Amino acid sequence: MKIENTKAQMRKGVLEYCILSVLKDEDAYVAEILDTLKDAKLLVVEGTIYPLLTRLKNAGLLNYRWEESTSGPPRKYYGLTETGKLFLKELNTTWSELQNAVNLVTRKKTTKNE
Repeated sequence: MKIENTKAQMRKGVLEYCILSVLKDEDAYVAEILDTLKDAKLLVVEGTIYPLLTRLKNAGLLNYRWEESTSGPPRKYYGLTETGKLFLKELNTTWSELQNAVNLVTRKKTTKNE
């Protein structure tokens, strides 16, 4: 089993949550979303993010608007819908519970002799 495959699957599993979190405070276009994810060491390519954004939009969690750009074609800015904000709130709770559970399971157990 290759570790890179497992690492990639772990990143994919949290990507939706991370994208919604990036958009929680303000709308952003794809390059800004990708830069934020890249800065966090979550390497994602455009070919991965566009289908995910479309799926989140079709699920009613995101909306978008076009905005003119001074340095090229218009940009599509994505933002959370009210449903998306509620969904993210639930994911925050779930993430916290999952973090706690994983920490409990993976924490090194100590013995009386240590």
